[in-house]
Amino acid sequence: MGANNSELKRGIELYNGRAYSDSLAFFLSLPSSTEADKMEIAYYLGLCYTKLHKYDDALVYLESVVTSGGKLERVLQCRFLLAVIYAVSGRKRLADFELNKLLETGYMTASVYAAIAYVAWEQEDTEKCLSYYEKSLENDGNNVTSLNGMGYVLACEEKDLTKALSMCKKAVEKAPDSAACLDSLGWVYYKLGLYKDSLKYLEQAEMLDKDNDVIADHIRMAKLGAVK
Repeated sequence: MGANNSELKRGIELYNGRAYSDSLAFFLSLPSSTEADKMEIAYYLGLCYTKLHKYDDALVYLESVVTSGGKLERVLQCRFLLAVIYAVSGRKRLADFELNKLLETGYMTASVYAAIAYVAWEQEDTEKCLSYYEKSLENDGNNVTSLNGMGYVLACEEKDLTKALSMCKKAVEKAPDSAACLDSLGWVYYKLGLYKDSLKYLEQAEMLDKDNDVIADHIRMAKLGAVK
């Protein structure tokens, strides 16, 4: 850490310790006259806001890092976060733009491929979606996002339920407290007609994410299937 950035040490420690609100407060409290690197401050502000799911605020700082022309690794990381935020907030074209920019630079991690797959699924391009989940898993066979995502898509499309079950089971083994993974596994069991098993996992998912409309819908469908 450079001399001018030594005063940021406490804020960085708070961030690394997952005290995101405290870290955010630290960086926001820095005086405008600070000699610390402004892009370093913007970088951590963007990260803190992202972790706290304050996406509109995060975008301001992440975009400033991307357009700064600073450290390449930081620029690529922030561009990836921009893509994720755009994807989860429904701005799919902007997400697509950022992800394509990452591909152009050769920044092709499992997470980037998974993000592209997610955006493709939201755009109803199933073939592209599955292709990029495959690329992600070729890059990292234990990527939970891709294991869960591909299993869920295969179940929805009823393409290969055996493979879907295997992938979703593996995802749950690696992330047993993930509502998304539990929901996907429950959904695969629903597609297999195993409604008791389906409800077991879907109800676990609902306990972790009580306000999720998709999970609630899956539970309703599984209960209807169980009484037929």
